[in-house]
Amino acid sequence: MFGVSLGIIDSGGAGGGGGSFESIATAVGTGSSGIITFNSIPSTYKHLQIRILCKSTSTSSPSSQMYMTFNNDSGGNYTYHRLRGDGSTVGAAGATGITGVIIDGVVVRSPAYIDNNICGTAIIDIQDYTATTRNKTVRALSGADRNSTAGDLFIVLNSSVWLNTAAISRIDLDVNGGNYATNSVISLYGIKG
Repeated sequence: MFGVSLGIIDSGGAGGGGGSFESIATAVGTGSSGIITFNSIPSTYKHLQIRILCKSTSTSSPSSQMYMTFNNDSGGNYTYHRLRGDGSTVGAAGATGITGVIIDGVVVRSPAYIDNNICGTAIIDIQDYTATTRNKTVRALSGADRNSTAGDLFIVLNSSVWLNTAAISRIDLDVNGGNYATNSVISLYGIKG
């Protein structure tokens, strides 16, 4: 199911008529840093997309959230909505005045009961990231299989707004506890309009 769902988003042009994708940068987890930063993002695209395979080195609670901020803004200038399902229950949540975009369901932590080779996955679309006449909109499809423990298989649809009209030139992705494991890969793509 993940392959089909993610493939549809990936090939569909991510929000703007099916433009072409170009790789901007890729970061790989080192096991020694919990934040990945994309700096000096070129302004030559219509939209941005981030593709994530993620695992944390943390051995604490299997929280699954990642936090994303733009242009070094960690003030309470973000909002989000979440719809999450695990095959038997569905839940929804939302918040305003938060300090970053919450991407839920993407981080898999490393307690002994979770297979070391399992990663969470997400595709994040950032719409019209260079527009200076409106706030920035983000949508993400994410999920993971936590190996029959603490929520099992789940999928999450997130949407967020950064309440700022500045063009985005920097993105920070915080794994929210621990560091990015060495099998984590985060890639940034530009989408031509």
